[in-house]
Parts: sequence; C-alpha cells; structure tokens
Amino acid sequence: MPAASPSPRDRYDAGKKLRDRCPRASHARWDIRSDDARERLRPLADVEHGRLPELRPEKRKRMRVSPFAFFRGGASIMARDVAALPRTGIDVQICGDAHVRNLGAYQALDGNLVFDLNDFDETIRGPWEWDVKRLATSLVLAGVEAGQSQARCEESVRLFMRSYRRYLRAFATMRFAALGRHLIARRPGDRLLDQIFGHAERVTPLRNLEKLAVRRAGRFAFHDRRPLLRHIDPRIARSVRAALASYRATLNAGRRYTFERYEPVDVAFKLVGTGSVGTRDYVVLLFGNGLRDPLFIQVKQELPSCYAPYLRSASTAHHEGRRVAEGQQMMQTLSDPFLGYTRFGGHDYLVRQLADHKASFEPSELTRRTLLEYAWLCGEVLAKGHARTGDSALLSGYLGRSPKADEAIAEFSTTYAEQVKQDYRLFNRRG
Repeated sequence: MPAASPSPRDRYDAGKKLRDRCPRASHARWDIRSDDARERLRPLADVEHGRLPELRPEKRKRMRVSPFAFFRGGASIMARDVAALPRTGIDVQICGDAHVRNLGAYQALDGNLVFDLNDFDETIRGPWEWDVKRLATSLVLAGVEAGQSQARCEESVRLFMRSYRRYLRAFATMRFAALGRHLIARRPGDRLLDQIFGHAERVTPLRNLEKLAVRRAGRFAFHDRRPLLRHIDPRIARSVRAALASYRATLNAGRRYTFERYEPVDVAFKLVGTGSVGTRDYVVLLFGNGLRDPLFIQVKQELPSCYAPYLRSASTAHHEGRRVAEGQQMMQTLSDPFLGYTRFGGHDYLVRQLADHKASFEPSELTRRTLLEYAWLCGEVLAKGHARTGDSALLSGYLGRSPKADEAIAEFSTTYAEQVKQDYRLFNRRG
C-alpha cells in the first residue's frame, strides 16, 4: 500500500521549521536603490520585445499619470527586485501582477456574480512572497492616491496579511474538494461587495454594444475612436476570425457548441490596460439569437511572464496564451466560460469575453472604511488562489499566528512604495 501523505499538522510543523532558514522578519528588507535611470528602468525596455513600437508613447503617457499607474505598468521592475530577496522555497501559482485593480467582479457560468483575481498576464509558478509583496505595495500606493494617510495605508497592509494568514489556516484543514468550490460571492451585510457587484451588474453586453459599436443600415460595427478603438487591415481581421477555429478546440464540448452558435460580424483593435499597452489586442463582435444577443470576445496577445527570467525551474511556455488561461483556471474558483487560447501570425493569444459584467474597485473609492475592508477581502482572495495551487498547511505553518509576518510586509511595502515613487520621478525625467 502507498505511504500515507503527511497530515496537515505535519506539514504545518514543517512550515514552522522554514523560519530557521528564512526568518519572517527578513521579508521586511528593502534598501532603496539609487541606480542611474538607464539601469534602474532597464526591465521596462526588456519587456518591449514583441510589442508594437508605435504604441510605446501611449504606454508612457498612461504610466505618467501617477506613481500607482507607473507601478501597474512596471511589473517587470518589481519582478527583478523581488527575485533578489529572501524566499522560503514554498511555490504556488502566482498571479504575477497582484494589485488592487487586478481584483474584481465578473459573471460566473451560472449567471451569479463572483469576486476574484482577474488579470493573469504574468502568471507563473513561483514564490508566494512575490504576489504578497506586490499586492501589499499596491495597497499603499492606491491608498495614498486616494488621499489616505500613510498610517492608514500601513494598517491596511497589516489587515491584508492577517486576513491572508487566517484564510490559509482555514484552507489548510479543508477538504480539497471544498477548497475547490470556495467562492467569494454576495454575503449578507457586506456593503463593499454589494458596491462592487452593483457596478458589475451595469456592465451588460447590451451596454457594451451601445458603448463600442454603431448601427448603420441595420448592421452593427465597431466605432473608430483612435487610439482606443480602430478598425484594422482586412487581412488581419480575416486572420483573427480564422484563429477562432483553433480557439474553439480549447473549449469543452458544451461551451464550444454555444460559441459556435454565434456569428462574427466585425473585428477591431482595442487599446487596453497600462502594462498591456503595445500588445496586439483584438475584439470581435458576434451575434447569437438576434440583435439583442451580442457577444464580445477579446483576442489578446500574450508575451512571456516578466518573472520567467528569474525562475530557474521555469521552462519556456509551450504556448503563452495557454499559460495564462491555465494559470487563471487554477487560481480562480470559476472562470470565464469562453476562456481559451489560439495562435496566429507567429504570436500566442489568450481568448476571453470582453467586459461581461466585469468591474474592479477604483482607487478613488478607497475611503477610510473601504480601504480596510478591501484589504481584508484581498487577503481572502490571494489566500484562496495560493491554497488551491500550493501547500496551504506548509505556508500557514511558516506564517504562524503571530503578527511577525504582517509587520515585516507592512515595513517592506511602505519602503518599496517610496522606491516606486523614486522610480516614477526617474521615469518622468527621462521623457
């Protein structure tokens, strides 16, 4: 008979022993770098390979808005920085770009709204610390941008970490099948989730049709609103449509049959995000059961994760779109039913629905109350994603019940936020 797997208690104790090699206090460490601008910002140039060069000015424009906007577009800088820091050796599937704008609500297959991580361009198997430190730093930067005090922002990080530790302890002893079903959905009396879901309920396919398309002579087509939305060379449009055939093969039989009932009518190029600017991003408008049944599909180029160069165990992804789709499915409890991938023109693409009942929490909405409530929610979301893809008992044992890790991450995030502000000034001075 096969040997019994180590119990949660045994794995918890093994996690505690990891503190000898990597003390929890060591995660506080960050010495602000004062390199010259070229060297400090080099990772931004390194990830431009494979992107459309004519869109670089637009990306720089978006990153100049604020330190938090710069942070969102500069995941590659933080990837280099955290790769040099202490780590426990506990790996999970990381989101890779875990920040407060990359969590949000969306519609699950059964029609209900759920809340989860929702951006996985940088996902890869790697150290849990990297996700935690990025999300914690984003709480500080977004909180400051919203007008909250430094002390309040530090408090939000400590609360985020306490939530992360609490949920990891709960997940450590949960049946794996139950963990696989853990959903963050509507909860009685949860004003914050009600607010987020209220935003998401208004983002319907018909509203997107009004926003993105125009009807002429009985036919709908995308608007031309440069640089945000524009029509493309007919040859590229035909390639996008043709690539939907191989995409369909990545869906399960039921969802594939549903998708095949929709007919594509138009294709356009759409400028999205901050870090994603420069990638080839196409949107397809399809109709199903009449003109009141539109479906918007996004075909988004995926490049290698900016963390890949720092992970010796990371093999070259066989398909970058598949890497993102599978990372998303691993970390989310429920994923977009039309999530898949394709390849054409020498590039890998993720395919998903565009903005169907999707809504994130804007930094401007982070009040004294909601900043702390949102921080607690972030802890639950990230703990769930890491528990689903790693050993939550081992990680819970390492973090323990004391606030040592909370204080260390709060110190790190406060210092690293200052690093981001310094890098932002360098970025702006370079023009």
